[in-house]
Amino acid sequence: MTTTVTTTGTTTGATTGATTATAAPDVTADDRSRARRRRRRGLAPGKRLPAARLAGPLLLIAVWAVASAAGRLDPGAIPAPWTVVRTGARLWTDGTLPTDILTSLERAGYGFAIGLVAGVALALASGLTRTGEALIDGTVQLNRAIPTLGLIPLFILWLGIGETFKIAIIAIVVYVPIYLNTHAALSGIDHRFVELAEVQGLSKVRFIRQIVIPGALPGFFVGLRLGVTGSWLGLVVLEQINATSGLGYLMFQAQNYGQSDVILVGLLIYGVFGLVSDSAVRLIERRALSWRRTLSS
Repeated sequence: MTTTVTTTGTTTGATTGATTATAAPDVTADDRSRARRRRRRGLAPGKRLPAARLAGPLLLIAVWAVASAAGRLDPGAIPAPWTVVRTGARLWTDGTLPTDILTSLERAGYGFAIGLVAGVALALASGLTRTGEALIDGTVQLNRAIPTLGLIPLFILWLGIGETFKIAIIAIVVYVPIYLNTHAALSGIDHRFVELAEVQGLSKVRFIRQIVIPGALPGFFVGLRLGVTGSWLGLVVLEQINATSGLGYLMFQAQNYGQSDVILVGLLIYGVFGLVSDSAVRLIERRALSWRRTLSS
């Protein structure tokens, strides 16, 4: 009886010790795993802050207001923010600003739509066929090397000084970055996906819909953002050349009369348009590419 008890106690103790010895390394391994996950999380930028991109512009406006209130800025050269706001309200009330904004939006919209369609169509034709690449890519690269604003005198001779040449120049400014980035994304699709599509027996239409378009979307959205910004940059210049309406024309007239507050109103509106349009493209990109896990997401 004594021998049995002793053996049982010894066995139980050994079993308990073995269980403890086995459990200890498991706990330690879990701790190490959690520590590694914490270190990995620390390398990422962190959680996205709401309206974070407004922090920079708001800080700039705050510095501008403080410097104006302290008398550090010449009111004739850089009016205070409240002066610019009053000027903008006056221009809006008398009907000048709404008309010029609508005119500018119409020009930018037409030019952007034409450039978008042209850029995507040319990128698909050049990226999916060798014949298209031979005929299109070199021509677009040549166009890219020529300063677009340098084409203005030639386009005025061809199309006149009306709205057509302005829309054409904006379309050229827009289509070049869209084409370049979309074409680069198409060329960068891994050939293994093409081989997989061939093995699966996908048709040309399904291949484009299921592989080409998802693979090219990241590059397309980069080009789209650059194209949106380019449309506003081109508009600023074009509306100061033989124009009778628009924000650029308003700023050009204000320059002749030394109205720096009116010029700042136009610049701020251009800046707001650019920020809002870029944010809209980012939002669409985030929704369209929600399947991607990237550093920003």
